Amino acid sequence: MKITRILIPSAMMLAVLLPGLLFGQDKLVEAAKKEGGRVIIYGSIENDTMELIAAAWKKKTGLDVDYWRDAANRVTDRVATEFRAGKPLYDVVLTTNSTIQLIQKDGFLAKYDSPSARAFPKEFIDPNLGPTYRNTIIGIVYNTAIIKPADAPKSLEDLVKPQYKGKVVVPDASQHTTTAQWMASLHKVMGGKERADRFIRDLAATKPLLVPSLTPAGERITTGEAPIGIAFLKNVVFYGKKGVPLDYVRLGKFMGDGQSIMLGAKAPHPNAGKAFIDFFLGEEGLRIMADIGEFVTRKGIYPPLPDADKIEMVEMDELDKKGFAEKMAEYGKIFLK
Repeated sequence: MKITRILIPSAMMLAVLLPGLLFGQDKLVEAAKKEGGRVIIYGSIENDTMELIAAAWKKKTGLDVDYWRDAANRVTDRVATEFRAGKPLYDVVLTTNSTIQLIQKDGFLAKYDSPSARAFPKEFIDPNLGPTYRNTIIGIVYNTAIIKPADAPKSLEDLVKPQYKGKVVVPDASQHTTTAQWMASLHKVMGGKERADRFIRDLAATKPLLVPSLTPAGERITTGEAPIGIAFLKNVVFYGKKGVPLDYVRLGKFMGDGQSIMLGAKAPHPNAGKAFIDFFLGEEGLRIMADIGEFVTRKGIYPPLPDADKIEMVEMDELDKKGFAEKMAEYGKIFLK
């Protein structure tokens, strides 16, 4: 399905909503300052992205951000460990919908109806998780200083051709939930399960460089250690701003996953957590993310990625805890043998 983005509220609607939103935000910020003046966030969004958002929030509110980042499954593992030990330190959690819903069901997160969520269309709002603020889109990314566009693959299956052997990086699906979910869902964009399973086996047979998650995959492509591989499309913009020449293979349909942000069930700084969520989901926060390559869900805000408006994202299959465990074990046997 085509990526959908939200309608920007009319001037009349903003005139009605804005004074109330600003007043509510001011009250939260003042309360947050009395809590200690900071918010503690666990998430899987890149550190550089969070630094930009934190700087803008600090300038606007005077409040600090303490951020701990890791892969989605490790974020939720830490949340679960702290909560079960009776010592939750996190105020806010932001990561993939597929993993955050697992800890939401366990009661580790609280429902917070942010005023900023009113700007999202109904199809992007989950009754339990709140709005999906961005879609993380996964595809083939390559370093054009090493692999010229004319020599790049034209499809996923081309990635296993002999000319790319020893040059490909792939996140390890035996330890990274999103990659396991991506592989388990490839049948939706490759014409069926048999074809997708054959591609996965063929890819493993090329002995690609395996890294812990999608973020280090992008990093290896930028350094040229493995100049092509499976990574986030946003890397093309993010690293392009740093002078690294990257591009992506125009596959037409891409697999992706939504991301949500939620308040901790026993947040040490609940007002700071709410104030941060309001800012993060607001137009300023979304524009910061879009500018560095994120596919946010507000209509009319596109990342500065070539042909971004032509990308079709297909939602990955949902997996429960058992499903993740089974798929990660399956891919471990295929890729690590």
